[in-house]
Amino acid sequence: MAQQRGITTAQLVLRWHLDLGNLIIPKTETAARMRENLGALHAPSLDEEERRAVSLLDDSMRIGPHPDWFEAGVAPSV
Repeated sequence: MAQQRGITTAQLVLRWHLDLGNLIIPKTETAARMRENLGALHAPSLDEEERRAVSLLDDSMRIGPHPDWFEAGVAPSV
């Protein structure tokens, strides 16, 4: 899907989050990746079918705390 749109996979995922109204804070240390991430702001919005297709990729596995249970200032237990 990203290739068809002429954007990177990261930009597609960021666009998906933006279209859903999620607050996103991409983490990077490189200027090139920052520019890439910002490119998601200019990518066309996904249509309903595309949003649904990306949503179906969720396997319910997380590498950090669930956002609904996150407490600011509390270190996650790993």
